[in-house]
Amino acid sequence: MKHRSYTVLAITTSLLEEAALVAVVLWLLPGVAINIPLWGLILMMIALGVYNYINYRLGKKALTKKPMISPDIGSRGRAATPISPTGYVRVNGELWRASSNSTIDAGEEIAVVGIEGMTLLISPIEKDNRTRKADTFSG
Repeated sequence: MKHRSYTVLAITTSLLEEAALVAVVLWLLPGVAINIPLWGLILMMIALGVYNYINYRLGKKALTKKPMISPDIGSRGRAATPISPTGYVRVNGELWRASSNSTIDAGEEIAVVGIEGMTLLISPIEKDNRTRKADTFSG
């Protein structure tokens, strides 16, 4: 039901914006000697409608997404930026400020080991045994 009210509100505000555009172009601008042809007004109304539609779709997507209060300890993610000692990580599709005692490269897999305010305390996830064996044999 709440999404229906959002849709009604979006349509109402879009119509009001279109009406305001028509009023400005047809009554206000000719008063200051600026005349825009009818085809120009139609193009502006189409552009405003497309802009409003895109904003509606993005807004509705943001409203329907279930909010995440904070990730649980043990959650996994990836470093979005290099972390030394602070940076940003992506956990469960959301970007979080993070801090670590070790240097972590962007793209490296991480685990949440604690939470301090709105900053995640993280550590890098160790490579698996196969990768470690390959590293020791390479040289």
